[in-house]
Amino acid sequence: MMFAGRGRGKIRPPRRNILNSGEVDFEQDWKSLSNSLREIHTKNASTLSFEELYRNAYKLVLKKKGEPLYNKVKEFEQDWLTHEVRTRILDELPSSLLAAHNGAQLSAGERRDAGEKLLRSLKLAWEDHNLCMNMTTDVLMYMDRVYCSDNRKPSIFTASMGQFRDYVLRTPLPDHESLTMATLLYRVILDQIQMDRDGDIVNTALLRSCAYMLEGLYETEDEQEQYKLYITSFEPEFLAASEEYYRSEGESLVAKGDASNFCRHARQAAMNEEDRCRSTLSTLTAPKIKLVVENELVRRNLPEMISLESTGVRYMLDNDRLPDLEMVYELSSWVDPKKEELKKAVQKRIVAQGDEINATAKETSDAQLVKPTKADPEKADEAGKPAAEKPINQQTVAAIKWVDDVLQLKDKYDHILEKAFQADQGLQTGFTRSFSDFINSFERSSEYLSLFFDENMKKGIKGKTETEVDTLLDKGITLLRYISDKDMFERYYKKHLSRRLLMKRSVSMDAERQMISKMKMEVGNTFTQRIESMFRDMALSADLTTSYKKHVRDLGDADSQRAELDVNVLTATMWPLDAMGPSHREEGGKPNCIFPPEIDRIKQSFEKFYLDKHSGRQLTWQGNMGTADLRAYFADMKSSKKTRELNVSTYCMVILLLFNDLPPGNFLTYEEIQARTNIPDNELMRNLQSVAVAPKTRILVKEPMSKEVKRDDKFYFNERFTTQFQRIKVGVVASGNKVEDRDERQETEKRVDLERGQTIEAAIVRTMKQRKELKHQQLITEVIQQLTARFSPDVNLLKKKIESLIEREYLERVGDIDKPAYRYMA
Repeated sequence: MMFAGRGRGKIRPPRRNILNSGEVDFEQDWKSLSNSLREIHTKNASTLSFEELYRNAYKLVLKKKGEPLYNKVKEFEQDWLTHEVRTRILDELPSSLLAAHNGAQLSAGERRDAGEKLLRSLKLAWEDHNLCMNMTTDVLMYMDRVYCSDNRKPSIFTASMGQFRDYVLRTPLPDHESLTMATLLYRVILDQIQMDRDGDIVNTALLRSCAYMLEGLYETEDEQEQYKLYITSFEPEFLAASEEYYRSEGESLVAKGDASNFCRHARQAAMNEEDRCRSTLSTLTAPKIKLVVENELVRRNLPEMISLESTGVRYMLDNDRLPDLEMVYELSSWVDPKKEELKKAVQKRIVAQGDEINATAKETSDAQLVKPTKADPEKADEAGKPAAEKPINQQTVAAIKWVDDVLQLKDKYDHILEKAFQADQGLQTGFTRSFSDFINSFERSSEYLSLFFDENMKKGIKGKTETEVDTLLDKGITLLRYISDKDMFERYYKKHLSRRLLMKRSVSMDAERQMISKMKMEVGNTFTQRIESMFRDMALSADLTTSYKKHVRDLGDADSQRAELDVNVLTATMWPLDAMGPSHREEGGKPNCIFPPEIDRIKQSFEKFYLDKHSGRQLTWQGNMGTADLRAYFADMKSSKKTRELNVSTYCMVILLLFNDLPPGNFLTYEEIQARTNIPDNELMRNLQSVAVAPKTRILVKEPMSKEVKRDDKFYFNERFTTQFQRIKVGVVASGNKVEDRDERQETEKRVDLERGQTIEAAIVRTMKQRKELKHQQLITEVIQQLTARFSPDVNLLKKKIESLIEREYLERVGDIDKPAYRYMA
């Protein structure tokens, strides 16, 4: 192929005899020159002397004959193109093309052959014209450099290209005034491209040559890039035809209702068009045809494909179709940088699956609340632990399953985000919002997450490596990040943590501290201050117990039967005492538990020791939270050793010690035990069930024997008790599920609301103290910003607290009623 270009030979300096010669015979010189140009066009230029031709043209220009020479050359090229080139193309023009223009139907093969014949004719004509004009330009180089430049005329090469455009391509065909060769060419190229799209074989090299011809022709003589004939004439028709094609293609694919097939087809179409521009048409068209595919095929139809129930994004998500999701993501990124439709579809599915998890957990919880599972003391294990406590109760199972299900869902979508969605930040933000929405729509999310941590800290991390423990805690912290009411979670976590610490049920204190450290990093120091204080209390209590034992030894107490005391002194404001049960001192204004004298002496001794060191403090005993080790003698024990060690609750110890002073065969009634111990009824019944009903730990005998403890029951010391174990752990029959019931839940919410009110007031005062004076809306905004990390403040409650602070003269109103503002009053 001969490429479009201009001859750029070296211009030799003119000879002196030429410069000094007289007048020239223009007609004679032109006749010689025109004959030479004809020889060039007929490919007989081998006998010509280009140096002589150049000198003749040089002399004409030098003698001021540049203008007639320029015009004569243009006339020659016009005549040649009109009578030679155009005539030859028309002679070779397949009649079937004109018949097709008039409505005749041709087969694909006929259209292809006829089209290729026209394309080949034009290609050869263009290449010949290019070659000849390059040679002509070499001859007329001096004219281009002097005459054309001085008179602002286009070069002879440029002018001849315009003539090819006008006299070959744009002149109407004989007997077809409305049809030009260019129009016919465009239709043939478009038809060939359509056949290529349909899978037929076409001559891409031939198409590329004709496209290159159109790129080498311009609408104007200054040959600006945007005025290439390819861009101004052919490309708009190609894009319009492509729009229609892909619009129809999209409708056809939508009708099939297969989202995966649609995505594959759309992506392949874009790749094919890019290939076609590179190998068949022009790279100039690549971005424009890509827009056509995006707009007509993808943008019009992708939302509908995404929302298809049977094959759309929901189906892909549910069946882990990652390659299909990757294609949807790619197509979405073409037409929408934010991928809104895809994001909405995935968010909708996340929330729907989250709601299913919530509904399952709620159904289980409600079923347990309607039909509470009571512990069966008859099915205690060998160690004496009631059967209801050995497996985790059903509500706790439901709570942990809820967390596990949410974590599995989170892992699933994290995997999809990374593998199919290229870790897209916008989608990740949407996923986070969806998880937060359904987690916070479940009223027990804070409690269930705390229970998840509780079970894992007690047994779930046992046997795990440090890395596995760290991963487990990180997953839990991820869910904590989604929970908006973090103050509610804190309350539950402190409640469960307190039991783990006091009952020494944590598998690893290192893991406990690691958890606190992660919480601090996630939600800040304020959140963990009280929890860290609980750990400090435990450490100080260990030191205090050691000091007290040393104090007792220093006193030289001669009582060898004196009980040893391990005590935990808890800071009342830091521990969830209200969630741990009633205190020893007050329930309805009267003492709650009456300790036996030997225990009461030790209690008073410790109180004196402690208050001597910390005057002004008050100790309140929590009998329901402690444990005791007792040594009991059983006369009928089969082994030689008649004593056994019993590990019981503090209340159980108080009950059993009552039988020390009771003559053999005598009994105590339920009401007598209650009167002498003042243990609350619900606690007393639970403890009596543990030691008088459970067969493996039946230290007492109940009459009449039944599973339930009643107020008229009688209790005897079981001298015939026997067991093969030396140490027996008497577990207290569970009072109910660890998950709160409705009443407990309401009480928790009530206490949290009270704390929130106090927190809001503190935030208002802190803000006003710093700012001195603020408009109403500014104050509301700043306080909400401060508290959002802990909980979502209710605006109405916030307004009530402002009014309350005004009444108590912390604030005063200033400004207009329509635009209220407040001033801090010191």
